[in-house]
Amino acid sequence: MKIPCIRRILPAFLALPLLAGPAHPSSAASSPPRPLTDHPGNVFLENEDVRVRLPKDLPASTQSWRLADDHQQVIRTGTLPQSQPSRGQDLPLGPMKPGWYRLDFEPADSSSPAWTTLAVLPTPQVAAPADTPIALDSAAAWFAPNDPEQQRRLANLAALAGVSWVRDRLRWGEIQPVPGALKAGPSSYDTSAEAHRAEGLQVLQVFHDTPAWARESPSAGGRFAPDLRVIHQAGRLLAERFRGRVAAWEPWNEANVETFGAHTVDQMCSWQKAAWLGMKAGDPDLIVGWNATAAVPTPSHTVGVIANETWPYYDTYNIHTYDGSHAYPDLWKPAREAAAGRPIWITEADRGTPHLKNPPWYDQAPRLERLKAEWMAQAYASSLFSGAARHFHFILGHYQEPNGVQFGLLRLDLTPRPAYVALAAVGRQLAGARCLGRWRPAADVNVYAFRARPDGIERDVLVAWAEKEVDWEGRGTTTADWKPADSVAVEEVFDYLGRSLKKNFPTPLTSAPVFVLLPPGQAAALPLESPPPLSPRRDGIASPIVLQLSLPRSSITRVEDLPWSEGHAYRARPGELLDLPLHVYNFSGLPAKGTLRVDRIPPNWELAIDRPEFDLPAGGRFELTGHLRLPAGESLADGWAVLRADCGTHGRPVLAFRVLSRP
Repeated sequence: MKIPCIRRILPAFLALPLLAGPAHPSSAASSPPRPLTDHPGNVFLENEDVRVRLPKDLPASTQSWRLADDHQQVIRTGTLPQSQPSRGQDLPLGPMKPGWYRLDFEPADSSSPAWTTLAVLPTPQVAAPADTPIALDSAAAWFAPNDPEQQRRLANLAALAGVSWVRDRLRWGEIQPVPGALKAGPSSYDTSAEAHRAEGLQVLQVFHDTPAWARESPSAGGRFAPDLRVIHQAGRLLAERFRGRVAAWEPWNEANVETFGAHTVDQMCSWQKAAWLGMKAGDPDLIVGWNATAAVPTPSHTVGVIANETWPYYDTYNIHTYDGSHAYPDLWKPAREAAAGRPIWITEADRGTPHLKNPPWYDQAPRLERLKAEWMAQAYASSLFSGAARHFHFILGHYQEPNGVQFGLLRLDLTPRPAYVALAAVGRQLAGARCLGRWRPAADVNVYAFRARPDGIERDVLVAWAEKEVDWEGRGTTTADWKPADSVAVEEVFDYLGRSLKKNFPTPLTSAPVFVLLPPGQAAALPLESPPPLSPRRDGIASPIVLQLSLPRSSITRVEDLPWSEGHAYRARPGELLDLPLHVYNFSGLPAKGTLRVDRIPPNWELAIDRPEFDLPAGGRFELTGHLRLPAGESLADGWAVLRADCGTHGRPVLAFRVLSRP
């Protein structure tokens, strides 16, 4: 059953192949992460002395407290010392077992948040391995602009969650406010990169704004710069500036949707090519991912990516998803084809939950908090089965949208929601995970098998839960009697928050996933369904000559090829001539010349190019004009026109664009 995604409606600013190396590359960090001295967000490790900072605005009448777990079961109570009338001091709780906890104060003043949360995590034995697929959208430069200390706190909390990669955010207009060199001096993006490097984390950086000086119009800051030389230069400068501190870039965010520009797939491909060439010129070792696509992947988008022969210009193929996790395998089939054999990175993924409309906290109801925490392992397991090489959950910090949805793993003051603790459990148990397959032994029972390295020790890990393919209102009530066969040598079982159950598999199985640790090779005895096949690798050499179609925004129309998808194409009236402004760019260091030809068009379409020869200096741009006519008398047309340039030693670059007419 397909569940439509919850659409994010704000322009969230926010929105490699995998690096070569040994089979089990070490972590970028030299030692396991540890909390900062002040324990930001009340996050502690097992056996640490837990001391929770009392809220500063705690009512003076408050006299007692109670501590509850993720199921709202009260596990401890106490009174506040009478000598502690001032707030902002610590409440000592002593060593505690792993888990998520809510600390309530009584009597509660309804005008203030008379409660807080805390987390106790199992002590990491090793740092997250560099090859772990468990990643996180941190956006530290967005959540803490020009605040290095807060960026450091966010980076530390990300590392404690067991990830080795985070995704950040950059405003292009801030770092290049005028043409030419980037703004000098350490910026918020420099300090954020340094904070993550200090925690041993690799950074994926993204931007989706065009500086005022490079826009096609003053209001077009959320669209591509019309001159591709701008992104080529910026890509080179950014790669040089952040070399060794930012390991990967996405040269735009969700360009296919209205929020971030409503671009056509050929525009995305031309932009990708220019950005990739510039970034690789600045740092050849950089990972340059596809400018991530949002909403449901479609075959028509894949046709555009492949027809434009874009695969030499991305090292990873990046997409976003906000769908139900059970739908990933089927929904991502077009993305697996578009990846052209490159690793697939899911660089935003969530299923946001409604909040209580209690500003500024925008908390979730306890039931939804628990369901979201249960969903974390479900989402990562399904994603890795469905083809993801790396999965970035959206999002670490407190982030709500006007549609009433909360996404953040942390609350406004960095205190944890249960889903943060659940992520830490995923990060630990699926460290370095490679999906072996899945098994559905009974109705609504899901078992995913991985070869992973929890605590640095290679094991087979099963992630199992029982749930129906429904959205939040129907979740959390499914149970099943299934459990692993006695012949399976269970070494240890952990619940969805990372708490050890020793060897006791829960009965019945519920919607709360469990991690079952087995000796390596044990999963082979299970009747596993193999992960969906990835597309074979397409080889190719990136040409420094890039073609671009520059039709005005008024020529573009929205298309929805599948439910809950979004794309854009050019529109034309049957029988009328459509003029095609075309640009050819030379991003090599040598002059180039060539001829632009029509490679293929649908039957009965007419396409011609005026004076198709071009001669370009190094770094130059040449303008050509084409003319397209769709057959008269047809009320419906939808097809692709493909142009190809013969440029001798500079290659044979291609431009493919979709044109349609509809009643």
